[in-house]
Amino acid sequence: MGPVNVTDIERMRSKLYIVEGADRKAKWSAFWVLLVLASIIASAGVVADSTATVIGAMIVAPLMTPILGSALALVLAERRQLLVNLGLVVSGSLLVIGIGFLVGFVHQVDILAETNTQVAGRINPTLIDLMGALATGAVGAFALVRSDISDTLPGVAIAISLVPPLAVVGLTLESGAPSQAAGALLLFGTNVAAIIATGTLVLLLYRIRPVAREAGVAVGRLGGRSLAAVAAGVVIVSLPLAIGSHRVVQQSLIIAEAQDAAEEWADKQGWRIAEVEFREDVLVILALGPPPEADSGALRDELDAVGLEDIDVRVTLVVGGSADLPASG
Repeated sequence: MGPVNVTDIERMRSKLYIVEGADRKAKWSAFWVLLVLASIIASAGVVADSTATVIGAMIVAPLMTPILGSALALVLAERRQLLVNLGLVVSGSLLVIGIGFLVGFVHQVDILAETNTQVAGRINPTLIDLMGALATGAVGAFALVRSDISDTLPGVAIAISLVPPLAVVGLTLESGAPSQAAGALLLFGTNVAAIIATGTLVLLLYRIRPVAREAGVAVGRLGGRSLAAVAAGVVIVSLPLAIGSHRVVQQSLIIAEAQDAAEEWADKQGWRIAEVEFREDVLVILALGPPPEADSGALRDELDAVGLEDIDVRVTLVVGGSADLPASG
C-alpha cells in the first residue's frame, strides 16, 4: 500500500463530508436531488421489473458517500461528522422508502416477490450477500484512498445494492407484505454494516490518522468500543443471514426431491412439470398437460412417499393442448 499524504486526507474529507467546506451548500443540494431521482428510478425499475433501470438507479444513488463518510469519521474519531453522516444514511433511507411507498400507491397493482423478480432477488439475503458487501466496501474504501483508481467507483455503485432494496421496502409495505419488506431492509442493513466495517479496516491499514494530524485535523481518540460496535454490527446481521442461508440450502434439497417425484407423477399422467420452486415457504409446482385435468391427489401421495409429507404444496394445473391450423389460402 502506498503512503497517504495530506492532500489525500483533504480530498477524502471534502468528498465525504457534505456538510463541510465552502461548497457545502452545493454538495448538500446535490445529495438530496440525486437521492430523490435515484429513488424514483429504482422504484420505477422495480415496478417495471427492469434490471437495466435498477442498475441506473445504483449508479446515480449517492448513499455510498455518507456510509463511507461514517467510516472515515469513525477512524478519525470525529464525533460530529459521524453523527451527521449516520443521520444522512437514516434520513436518506426513510426518504427512499417513502418514495417507493408513494410509487406503489400510484401504481395501485401490488408489487410482490411472487410476480416480480426484482423484489424476489432482494428479500432473502444470505451470507453470500454479506461476503459480497464486505468485498465491495473494501474496494470502495480502496478507491477512495487511491485517487488513481477512482474510476472503479461506478462499478462499486453497481456491485452494492443500497437504494433498490429500500425502494423494495416501500413498495412491498404499500402492497401489504411486511415480511418481504423486512427481508429487503435486512439486505440494506447488511450492506451498510459491511461497508462501514471494511471501510474502517482499509482506512486503518492506510494509517490515515497520523497523516490527518499533519493536515491539521483534530483527530480524537479511537477507542476499542467504537471498533467493537462496528464488529458487532456485522455479527448482528450475520445471524439472520445464516438462518436464511440454511433455509435456502434446505429448500434447494427439497426442490430436488420434489422435482423427481413430480416428474414421475407427471409421466404417469401424460403431463410435464414446468416449474418447481419455493414461494413464502410454500412449495409451488406448475404442471402442464392435455385434458382431462391430472390427479393432484396422486401428486401429494408421490411427494409424501419421498418424505415431504410436512411440506405445504400449491400445485397449478394448466390444462391445454395444441392444434394445427393449416393455411386457408
